[in-house]
Amino acid sequence: MDSRDAIRQSMGIADMVAQGYLGDLEDADLLIRPVDGANHIAWQLGHLINSENQLVGSIRPGSMPELPEGFAEQYTKETASVDDPAKFHTKDQYLQMLKDQREATLSLLDQLSDEDLDQPAPEQFREHFPTVGHIMALQAIHTTMHAGQWTVLRRKLGKPVLF
Repeated sequence: MDSRDAIRQSMGIADMVAQGYLGDLEDADLLIRPVDGANHIAWQLGHLINSENQLVGSIRPGSMPELPEGFAEQYTKETASVDDPAKFHTKDQYLQMLKDQREATLSLLDQLSDEDLDQPAPEQFREHFPTVGHIMALQAIHTTMHAGQWTVLRRKLGKPVLF
């Protein structure tokens, strides 16, 4: 197994966990905050989609699918407190955008060599993610981190424990 295989497997596991946690949730469930001040899943999904688009797209501009106009502005720290359902997408829309972004990320990963992964990350991300490899590995970790937060809402809603 090489580094790309390890990153790919990590992304696959992260996607399986996320899909499992989202599978039996309804659109309205995505807007429930498990506790006051916590981000709801709809905002977190938009954040994940936008982050992957921006981070991976910074490695090779033009490699990621375009997001709907205004999407990035909908999922900022300033909008995390918004609860208006009209300001968010449906679960199916989020799932399709997640799939599209991940497919593009994996396609780019297939094109990168070990030397490419060792290259410095774009300057604006280098403080936290020093190399291209760090940015690629982050995609699985980021998804899993947020999916872990969703378990609290699942418990609140009486959903079964999955993993």
